[in-house]
Amino acid sequence: MPVLDAAHIRAYGAGGQHEVSNTDIHKLFDRGYVTVDADHRFVVSQRLQEDFQNSRHYYELEGQRLALPMRVDDRPDIDALRWHREERYLA
Repeated sequence: MPVLDAAHIRAYGAGGQHEVSNTDIHKLFDRGYVTVDADHRFVVSQRLQEDFQNSRHYYELEGQRLALPMRVDDRPDIDALRWHREERYLA
């Protein structure tokens, strides 16, 4: 089962930067099982349940708004989040 950990929104190897604004949860995010929508809400793919059959606690987080840093420059990059939803998320 993948676990949460700090990670790049857009992988460094795919053009992401080593910056606070490009970091968030790790293995689930990297593998596309979770993402963040345009309103900064947590989104969980149905594939997580299909692939691992034990992910209900992640679905409890579905729709929760992220706590964003006060400094705008430290917030997740909007373009990187869009890229993640389009290129990595397992819809």
